[in-house]
This record gives sequence, structure tokens and C-alpha cells, in this order.
Amino acid sequence: MAEETSELDSARKRYEFKKTLEKLAEKEGSGTELISIYIPRDKQIYDVTAQLRDEFGQCANIKSKQTRTNVQSAISSILSRLKNYPHAPDNGMAIFCGTVKLGGDRTDLDCTILEPPEPITSYSYRCSSNFELEPLKQMLVEKEVYGLIVIDRREACVGFLRGNRIEAITTVTSTVPGKQRKGGQSAMRFQRLRLIAINEFYKRVADRANDIFLAEPEFFDRFKGVLIGGPTPTKDEFESGGYLHHELQKRIIGLFDVSYTNESGLSELVDNAADALKGVEVMKEKVMMERFFKELIKDDGLSAYGEERVRKNLEINAVDVLLLSRILRMSRIKVCCQNCDYSRE
Repeated sequence: MAEETSELDSARKRYEFKKTLEKLAEKEGSGTELISIYIPRDKQIYDVTAQLRDEFGQCANIKSKQTRTNVQSAISSILSRLKNYPHAPDNGMAIFCGTVKLGGDRTDLDCTILEPPEPITSYSYRCSSNFELEPLKQMLVEKEVYGLIVIDRREACVGFLRGNRIEAITTVTSTVPGKQRKGGQSAMRFQRLRLIAINEFYKRVADRANDIFLAEPEFFDRFKGVLIGGPTPTKDEFESGGYLHHELQKRIIGLFDVSYTNESGLSELVDNAADALKGVEVMKEKVMMERFFKELIKDDGLSAYGEERVRKNLEINAVDVLLLSRILRMSRIKVCCQNCDYSRE
């Protein structure tokens, strides 16, 4: 139970971290007024403050008075915040500060400090018109990737399973003719040609899969295996024929029956490989969704949906698991009058 709670808390923090990065990516400054600092755990805070004070003095060389003032304001803001940190957190910290454009001629000094979900490995100080977010974005890249192949003798589809996302990359169609019903010499010749066409099709599918899977960044660390789906005997012939590159061939996790060999087949393949994928994020989410729908159809079910009902349950502390869409981007603002008791959301 404690482990499950920890995983859910980690998922929430990851969701909030991603939303924060999206907001930072939208911010823009003039010239080189936006400061991005990455501080690893072993970097001494007093070394960082010493550099910032030096940078503050160097600002005197900036010709534009406005730029000079904005950069010095950002550095002062960072220095005041670093006073609260005797040392960097376990995973380090990233600081983004500067005067950002609000539209028209309006600007505002914005300062955000993030403790990332993974360790920051090197110190960096950068000034630009945008915040440097790439090192943090890389932390959101799924660390475990699976290759997916669904194949019959008419077509094949190749894709990836990344965390909870299924990506269809390419489809390969075959020129394999249908079976010949008539007998005789011509039938035997036709069957030989058909087997040749099947073999060539398998090779084309494997070549495409090899190119796609082996090109995956950090292949040996992140690529966890290949799932192959399709009817019998097609998937079995494809696997036993050794068509895939040897690094992929030895990473085949299993063969699974599927009814479709298009993009829908990839989803079916992942569903049918549930036992082989235990512990993978997409399967954990699938279990949660099944629990949600099971409660939903009960007359006295324990599930609720919609913002109003969910919020009401949150307010009375009656929520065990909260499910949020990753694309949910909503904010609730409460407006209060300082001169009277009027307020509204």
C-alpha cells in the first residue's frame, strides 16, 4: 500500500513538473535578460552566490540601461532566494529568473525554483531571451521503451510503447498473393512464388523495424524488448525465421494473438501482453481505469467524475485515487474585493 501511494505521489509530482515547464517555455524576455541556473547537489551554494555577485558587477558593462537594470534585478532576486538554501537539495535545483513580457509594454520579474525528479549532473549559468529547459525536458522522456510489431501476410504495423503511450510509426503492406485452390504443376509453381513473396515481405518488415528500433536513443539502456502480435502461424514464422537484427531478436519478450495488424492491433497487442508488461506504467493505469469503470456501473459505486463532484469529494477528504488527464490545463481563480466581503471564483 505504501509503495502504491509513493507511485501515485510520484505521478502527481511528474504531472505538476511538466505543467511548470510548459509555463516556463511560454515566457520570453528581451535580449539576454532571462537567467537559467542548474545547481547539482554537490555544488556549494556559496560558490554560486560568489559567481552571481561577480556577474552583478559585470552588468556595468551592459550598454542598455534597461537590460542592465533587469539583469541586476534578476540576480538580486536569485541571491535573496538562495539565502534560504544552506545546500542544494538531493537532486539539485534549477533556478529561472528574469523580466518577462506580459504583452504590450508590460513586463514582470518572474522567478521560479524547481527541484527536479532526477539529479542534475552539472552546473550551468546561462542568459538568453528564453529559459534553458532542455535538461529538464529530458527528464520527462520515458526511460523504458518497448518495440511493437503486429503482422499478418497482408500488412504489418511497427510502433513503440513509451510509458503509457502507444506510438504507431509505420505500416508495411505486402504483395503476397492469396492461396491457389487448383492443383497441378502450376499450383506447385504458384506456391513456391508465394513462399518467396512471404519471405521477402518478412524481410521488409524486419528491415523497417530494425531501422526504427535500433535508432532509438540510448538503445541499450532504454529499449526493454519486442512484442510481436498476429495470427498463427505468421507471427511464429516471423519470430523463428530470425529476420530481426540479433540485438532485437534476443530481446523478443513474447508472441501474442491479435485480430488486427494496423494501429488498432498495437493497442490490442499491449492489452494481450498484460502479464508480460506487469509493472509498466500503461498497465498500472489500465488497472486503475478498470477499477474506476467497475465502480461507475454500480448503483452504490464509489467513483465520481466531473469537476464539481470530484472537487466536492476532495473537500470532504473522501478521495482515495484522483485520476487526471495529462492534457488537463485548467486554473481556478478566486477574486476577492478588498473593500467588502464580496468574492467569486
